[in-house]
Amino acid sequence: MNFYGKELHAYKANLHSHTTNSDGGYTPEELIRIYAENSYDVLAFTDHRKTNAVSTYDGKGMTLVSGIELHPVGPRNLPWHLLALNVPEDFPGEYETAQDAITAVLLAGGIVFCAHPHWCGFSSVDVLTLNGISGIEIYNTSCRGIGKDYNDQCWDELVNAGFFKGAIAVDDTHGSWHLFGGWTMILAEDPSVPSLMDALSKGNFYATQGPVFHRIELKGRTFEADFSEATEVILLAPNSRGVCITAPNFPKYGDHNILTTFSKELPPNFPGPVRCRIRDKEGKYAWSNPVCLP
Repeated sequence: MNFYGKELHAYKANLHSHTTNSDGGYTPEELIRIYAENSYDVLAFTDHRKTNAVSTYDGKGMTLVSGIELHPVGPRNLPWHLLALNVPEDFPGEYETAQDAITAVLLAGGIVFCAHPHWCGFSSVDVLTLNGISGIEIYNTSCRGIGKDYNDQCWDELVNAGFFKGAIAVDDTHGSWHLFGGWTMILAEDPSVPSLMDALSKGNFYATQGPVFHRIELKGRTFEADFSEATEVILLAPNSRGVCITAPNFPKYGDHNILTTFSKELPPNFPGPVRCRIRDKEGKYAWSNPVCLP
């Protein structure tokens, strides 16, 4: 993929999954088989308060990531769900505060995402207290059962507040009803864990439920993108600003009723950062990460 002028490999990743080692319905081996058979390149094991012996598993061609989901108590006595990636396989599972947990993960060479804040009952104000995280989950398949699978408003409010971090899409797999609803395309030099984690920490990825970005570029103040067939493209900007392009005659589909490219020169007074959201004819989304304008 051409990502801001640099050609990078796109690796399909599920970064949030649970096994029978916590409250998941699949053994690690079963989970590996399921995701490998569905063309994933990366699978992270993030059981609640427990790590997995990832180094002993056969990844079936996938890169396996050692992770853990941590649950220190947060505001209003609600538990945080902190998705920690690339931690040692003997990493501790209990921390008194969220910041203690984040600091421990960072010191161990890992990264942290705030999982499903809407489902947890946390606001953007709460998330802003987490120093050192790499982003949040924009979509979580397992949270759709109670209508809290999306975190668009939280992400928008975070960006408005100066938190220019990315967002991942995940399955949060516990059973078959959570499979393949959302994933993250990591844009990296190679599929090694260090390369993947570096890409995630830098925001070199996009979240998706199916649509694919082929190119994202910023040429001066002109934002451009090429992507799979879409019926709507929105360039989101802070507060009340943004740009929307809808395919002609939508929702009627025909040879000329789709979009596959977008280009918009933004005036000097147009605020940044900006991020792109595309929607296909099935109503599925893909989200790019914030990029600052010159």
